[in-house]
Amino acid sequence: MRPGPFLPLVPTQRAAWLIVGFAPVALLIASLYPQLWIVAPIAAVAVVVLIVLDGLLAGGCEEWQVVVPADTEVGQPTALDIHARFKGRLVTGPEGALEFDPRLAPTGRATIPLFSEPDTGAHSGSIDAFPSRRGTAEITRAWLRWSGPLGLGARQTRMVLEEQAVRIWPDLSPVRSKELQTFMRNATTGLIARRIRGEGTQFEALAEYQPGMDRRKIDWKASARHTHLYARENESERNNQIVFAFDCGQAMCEPVDGMARIDRAVTAALTCSYVALKGGDKVSLFGFAQRPQVMTPFVSDSRAFHRLQSAAASLDYDAVEPNFTLALATLTAKLQRRSLIVLFSDFTDPTAAEMMIESIGRLVDKHLVLFVTIADSELETFIDSEPDDIATIARSVTADTLQHQRQIVLQRLRRMGVDVIEAPYSQIGYQLIDRYFLIKGSEAIG
Repeated sequence: MRPGPFLPLVPTQRAAWLIVGFAPVALLIASLYPQLWIVAPIAAVAVVVLIVLDGLLAGGCEEWQVVVPADTEVGQPTALDIHARFKGRLVTGPEGALEFDPRLAPTGRATIPLFSEPDTGAHSGSIDAFPSRRGTAEITRAWLRWSGPLGLGARQTRMVLEEQAVRIWPDLSPVRSKELQTFMRNATTGLIARRIRGEGTQFEALAEYQPGMDRRKIDWKASARHTHLYARENESERNNQIVFAFDCGQAMCEPVDGMARIDRAVTAALTCSYVALKGGDKVSLFGFAQRPQVMTPFVSDSRAFHRLQSAAASLDYDAVEPNFTLALATLTAKLQRRSLIVLFSDFTDPTAAEMMIESIGRLVDKHLVLFVTIADSELETFIDSEPDDIATIARSVTADTLQHQRQIVLQRLRRMGVDVIEAPYSQIGYQLIDRYFLIKGSEAIG
């Protein structure tokens, strides 16, 4: 953008402090030497002239622009850049400011110092924003300000940004991590297609029985025909249906370490989805709050992983209590065969969890359910607090009671036959992958 011919000239903070510091001096002169009263207005005019001259020496701005990425991921550093080229060579302290959607940063504003580039003579500056929520964050306005060599007078210009927006996607950094890629290359069902004999339920071939083999694998009919012991070799089942279901209600919208629980859950689910697709299984996403939000068709090819990412990005934040009865009944009606349902949810007390437990109980009759919840580190912090005063003791006792009630709910789910994962958000993704392989290897889905 090229600024217009007229740029406002304003005093800087240094000029303001200079004027404030001169006021008591002028008052002292007026009280001790009344005949020199004329010095005060002359000095004031001189300061104003210096401010104006300094601002004029700052010169104008030839052009400047704001550069932001079109796409980023929640929780990942996102560079916001400002580039400017000034007409004068006596520019000091240039800085820019941006106003944007609070999804990019809680304050909705950012100040960016600009530094000279010796090779080009231009100025540029950059800061990293860390998006806290998914969605589209618009950069609405930008300001540029620079001062003269004395730092007393500054010029500034403003720009209204109409088409600058950043699309914030779910965090896929765990999927791109070297650790996961190495794990995938060495996993039993990973990037290298191979048949896994000796496990599973799908018949693959007969092999001569050897000492040490599982006797339950002996095919007695085939052994009778051949008058020799033969064992069945089975192939691990693939093409299992896995549904990642997300509670998008009030509890999941609460932040944990600066990011909503639902976003932590989405990252873990997408990471496990990638592993499942590579393992030959089908994956679908289901999101709900008071009513179902998203229900994707089953994806069976890892090349269509971007569809799951787009669907996860559309999951909304609803600060309401979720309707588990309607949501899980809708999900059950859409599933035509036994599936693994991975449910991400949270609760604050047993009363709020009653409807959830009842609805999950109906799912267990037809499907395999894995319940995933993020450990409440805040409760643990309160419990471990030193009892310095009555308020701290009361808070610790309350937190301990809530934690105990939480464990009761999770224990009830386990007794119903629901597998439960409760872990810090940083470990949920890896524990979910481990549990997926364990369930897949035990042939519990089919």
